[in-house]
Amino acid sequence: MFGDMMGNMKQQQEAIQKQLTAKEIIGESGEGAIQVTCNGLRQVLNVAIDKSKLEWEDSEQVEDLFLIATNRALEKAAAVEQELTANSLKDMLPPGMGGLSGLFG
Repeated sequence: MFGDMMGNMKQQQEAIQKQLTAKEIIGESGEGAIQVTCNGLRQVLNVAIDKSKLEWEDSEQVEDLFLIATNRALEKAAAVEQELTANSLKDMLPPGMGGLSGLFG
């Protein structure tokens, strides 16, 4: 029984990893001046900069906007991961025990 459950858990983890890898999440700042794209594993995939929306002489502004966009993307990615994990756990629980998944996330 536990062997089957552990094997199923490993399959669920692998499925979640695949879903997180494929998920693209965008965080932006400065009204779209900077967009950072990451995946659900919180790996930064791309940075897009709209030069017309930035004052390049103000390097502190550019740095701040980059940090804000990056943090927003990473926060969204963490939320996506938490949701996928909670749904996966809920699917693994026996019928009638789905409410217990709220204890873990």
